[in-house]
Formats: sequence, structure tokens, C-alpha cells
Amino acid sequence: MSTVTNMSRVDAILAAGRERLEAALKAVAGPVAGFALFVLVWQVVAMRIPEIPTPGVTWHAAVELFSDPFYDNGPNDKGIGWNLLASLERVAVGFGLAAVIGIPAGFAIGRYAAINAMFSPIVSLLRPVSPLAWLPLGLLLFKAANPAAIWAIFICSIWPMIINTAVGVSRVPQDYLNVARVLNLSEWKVTTKVLLPAVLPYMLTGVRLSIGTAWLVIVAAEMLTGGTGIGFWLWDEWNNLKVEHIVIAIFVIGIVGLLLETLLVALARRFTYTEE
Repeated sequence: MSTVTNMSRVDAILAAGRERLEAALKAVAGPVAGFALFVLVWQVVAMRIPEIPTPGVTWHAAVELFSDPFYDNGPNDKGIGWNLLASLERVAVGFGLAAVIGIPAGFAIGRYAAINAMFSPIVSLLRPVSPLAWLPLGLLLFKAANPAAIWAIFICSIWPMIINTAVGVSRVPQDYLNVARVLNLSEWKVTTKVLLPAVLPYMLTGVRLSIGTAWLVIVAAEMLTGGTGIGFWLWDEWNNLKVEHIVIAIFVIGIVGLLLETLLVALARRFTYTEE
């Protein structure tokens, strides 16, 4: 009897293993097939247009490029690693400033009708403006390329944080606020104990949207301002007619953007809850 029971357990374990393997293969098969099709189309286009490097040429260039990504031969000749870190540093500073200002501003706009009436039209007016339109103003104000690029990141990152946070505050059930009023809670406790837990998913959605926009903008801003950064490096490689390096830069920008997006999506899911 025990032998039969053990065989049944083994069969169940094997069946569960097969199911997990099949699920994993199904999950991987789609992306692998899609990427293979992409590489095939890329190869066909490169064969018809000689100026475009083939996947093989690009791969060999990438291996060589990443064999020493942190070399430093002067201000205008640094490895792709240093340029990528410079871009991430600008994004972190501009994005951080936007969070420090934008999230409290969103709370205030969503919480108080008078502040909402004053500032909502301004946000609605300035939000559609292209972030790069703010770059000349940043150059005028700061007289330097690096703070101007950070300014562009800041101004493009702040609007999603303000809007999503304000929407989250405005959607907090009135019952929650009525209970807080009955308990005579201070405004600080209302904000931290009642509003913040309910608004957090909205706030993190704004943060996720902001980081994607910030990463898009920094590349374009660095192309215009020069100096160090992945955008400047990409433009410099175009001036040097190294098209394979341009393709590599595109993949690097995409991968970093995807990683940032994935990280913040995971963070948003961690703090999102559903009401029973």
C-alpha cells in the first residue's frame, strides 16, 4: 500500500513539474520568437541597405565596446559606462527634485478646494508643453548645460506626480475623512494615517509615468546640450559615422528604460491593494 502511495506522490510531483515546464516554455516561446523575427527583419534590411550594420557586425562591436566600458581619455572621450552613469545621475537628481515638490503639491491640490482652483489651470496649461521647450529657459537661467538638462528632467517629471497624487487624494472615500474628523485627528495624522495609504497606488503610478518620461527626455536633452551622457555619446558616434554604436546605444537606452519601468511596476504592485 505504501509503495502505491509513494508512486502516486512521485507521479503527482512529475505532473506538476511538467506543468511548470510547459508554462515556462510557453512564457519564453513568444518573446524568443518575436526577437528572432526582429533579428531576421533587421538582417534583411541590412542586406538591402549597406549603411545599416547587420546583427552580427553590431554584436561584435558591442563585445568590443563593453570589454572596456569605463575608459577615460578626457572630457569628450569616455566609455559608454561613464556616459550611462552620467545620464542616470541627471535623471536621479531631476526626478528626485520633482518627487520632493510634486508629491506634496499633489496632496495639497487634491486636499484643498481653494488650492485646486488656483493651481489646476496652471498645471493643465503647462503639462502639454514639450519638455525640450523648457531647455532653452534652463540654459538661460543656469548658464550651464548640466543643470539645464536636470531642469528639463524636473519639469517633465513633476506633472504626472502632481496629477496622479491629486486624483488619488480626491478619490479617498469621504467616510475615511469623517471618521478622522470624529476622532479629532490632526492634519498631519490625517495625511499620514488616512490619505497616504489610500493614495499610495496613485502616487506610485505617477512616479512610474514620470521615470519613463524622464529617461526619454534626458537622451534628447543631452544631444542638444553636449558634455557627458548617453544622448551626447549617441550623437557623437553619429558624427563619427559609427552606425553600429548608434544601434548599440538604442538597445542600451531601451534596456535601461525597461529595467526602470519594471522596477517601479513591481514597487507599485507591492503597495497596491484591493478593497474587499
